[in-house]
Amino acid sequence: MPVDEDHDRAALLGPNQVRELAARLSVRPTKTLGQNFVHDANTVRRIVASADLDASDTVIEVGPGLGSLTLGLLEAVAAVIAVEIDPPLARQLPATVTDRAPTLAQNLTVIESDALQVTAADLPTAPTALVANLPYNVAVPVLLHLLAELPAVRTTVVMVQLEVAERLAAEPGGRIYGVPSVKARYFGQVRRAGSVGRSVFWPVPKVESGLVRIDAYARSPWADGIAAMGAQEHRRAVFAVVDAAFAQRRKTLRAALAGWAGSAARAEERLRAAGIDPSARGEQIGVADFVRLAETAP
Repeated sequence: MPVDEDHDRAALLGPNQVRELAARLSVRPTKTLGQNFVHDANTVRRIVASADLDASDTVIEVGPGLGSLTLGLLEAVAAVIAVEIDPPLARQLPATVTDRAPTLAQNLTVIESDALQVTAADLPTAPTALVANLPYNVAVPVLLHLLAELPAVRTTVVMVQLEVAERLAAEPGGRIYGVPSVKARYFGQVRRAGSVGRSVFWPVPKVESGLVRIDAYARSPWADGIAAMGAQEHRRAVFAVVDAAFAQRRKTLRAALAGWAGSAARAEERLRAAGIDPSARGEQIGVADFVRLAETAP
C-alpha cells in the first residue's frame, strides 16, 4: 500500500521512551547481539533522508531493536520488513508501532530471525532498500549476505562502527582498503554518508559510528560474467580471489594467489592474462580487476 504523503507522522522514540520500553521488557542490551539503541529523532530522520527513499519503497531493516528507526522509516515508505533476532524485541515492535504510529502499523512486517539466515523466500515481498543500524559485531557479514540475497535492493544505507564505515568506503591504494571494500563494490557504488556521535545511543558505545551508502549498479559491470557462470558461482569465484589476495596482503599477488591458482607460476599466468601486474599487491587493484582475474580461464 503506497504511503499517503499527508499521513500522520510517527511519534519517534526519545531517550526516556527508549529506557522505559527497555525496562518494561527487562531488556538489557548485550554485546553478543551488538545492541545499541538510537534514541535521537534528528539522527533517525537524518538516516532516513540519507537513503532518498520513495513512497513506493519497501525497506528491509535489520536489528530494529526498540523501533526508533522503524518508526522513522514507516513515515517515508510503503512498507518495512524488520528482521529481529531477539524474541522479546520482535514481539514488542508491532505494539510499539501501533501505539506511536497507528495509521502505519499495517505497513510493518516483523520477521523473528537471524539476518544471516534470511533468504529472499522468507520475505513477503522483494525489498527495494536496505536501511539499518547494523549490529556492530556482525555488520559486514550481514551486509554482504543481504546484498547477495536481495538483488532488488537499489539503495543501502547502514550505520556501522566508524572504522568499518571507513573500510567499506576505502579506495584502492590505502592502508584500510581490503576485503570489505572490494566485496561491497561488487554490488554497487560505495560512499560515506556521514558520521554519528556516541551520545545518540543507549547504552553509549565506546566507539564512533558512521553511515555508508551503497547504490546498486543500474546494470552490473560484470553482467556478462554473471550470465555465463550464474550469480552465485560468479560471486563465489570473485570473493575467493579477494580473500586469497588479502590473506597475505604484504605479499605480491603472484605469491599471495599461489594457493588459489595452484602455483605461483600459474598465478602469474592468470594475472598477466587479466592485465594485472603480478608484482602488485591486493590493496593496489580495484574490484573490476578482481572480477577480471576470477573470470580468466584456469
